[in-house]
Amino acid sequence: MKKQNVFSIASVILGCFLLLAALALVLIVNVNAAPSRVPVDTVGVRVESGSSAVIEIPDGESSIAAGRRLFKAGIIKSVLFWNILSRIEPDYIKAGVYQIDLPVDQIALHRILQKGWQKLLRITVPEGATLRKTATILEDAGVCMSASFLQAAEDRNLLSEYRVPGKTMEGYLYPDTYLFQAYYPAELVVRKMADTFFSRLDELGIDAYSLEPGELYEKVTLASIIEREYRVAEEAAVIAGVFKNRLENRMRLESCATVEYIITEIEGKPHPWRLYNRDLQIQNPYNTYIRSGLPPGPIAAPGLVALKAAFAPENNDFLFFRVVDPESGRHYFSKNFDEHIAAGELLVKGNR
Repeated sequence: MKKQNVFSIASVILGCFLLLAALALVLIVNVNAAPSRVPVDTVGVRVESGSSAVIEIPDGESSIAAGRRLFKAGIIKSVLFWNILSRIEPDYIKAGVYQIDLPVDQIALHRILQKGWQKLLRITVPEGATLRKTATILEDAGVCMSASFLQAAEDRNLLSEYRVPGKTMEGYLYPDTYLFQAYYPAELVVRKMADTFFSRLDELGIDAYSLEPGELYEKVTLASIIEREYRVAEEAAVIAGVFKNRLENRMRLESCATVEYIITEIEGKPHPWRLYNRDLQIQNPYNTYIRSGLPPGPIAAPGLVALKAAFAPENNDFLFFRVVDPESGRHYFSKNFDEHIAAGELLVKGNR
């Protein structure tokens, strides 16, 4: 009889324990689930179309403080449960900007912030892109605001740090494919692209810091013009040789790319389909049709081919070049003006 009583008591206790465990599990599942209310914007939280949220965790913010903001925004259901999670897993949440798909349960969200799993955005800056074009690409991708990027690219401290004698980082931000966090600080974007630029020079065997800042600036300026002129890689060094010869002979470079830069980047007009004589007469220091020597600074972001050509131009006797195959972008190179004119006449006949 006593054994039966003990067994009955044990069964009751076990039943109560299982019931309490079941109730606790239901409670945890309930409070862990995403709230039913519609999320709203608040400090450091921006909701995008109700399907995702951009959450910013500043340096030094505690998990508990972040939880209060997330509750106010309607991202989490229970501040108490969030605080319990913070006690169970005491690792600090990591500062940064996170793009979170909604709805999200609290355990999953806490783990994301704790591990620092920030969503990365892949962006590609093409060779020959200008600062303004790059700024637009970054803003459209959600990396940083265009105005912030341009401001960072003009920051005097950064210009001094990277020994850029110009007014902006134009030409020193390497065109490449990058992975950035959403809403990344513009200064860090500029630093990443500038560091990549100098590492690419290292790959070419060029010790940038052994050169005087002005000497490097001239090379980058020339490379930026070559970048905008060549389309066939093997012609880049030939074009560089032409420009070298013209500079040594005190001839104007007469690069259409510099005129296009004036029209699009300085005057803010659409890219022209063709240049007219009036365009070639624009009074601007960047116009190499009316001004001798190199323009005041780079006109675009040169890639590896253009940089290599600028530092190692082909030794040739050419002084002119013109496109003879618009489809492939190939040029005809001439040693004198008569040959140059004759090449133009052949091009016209070919098009006819």
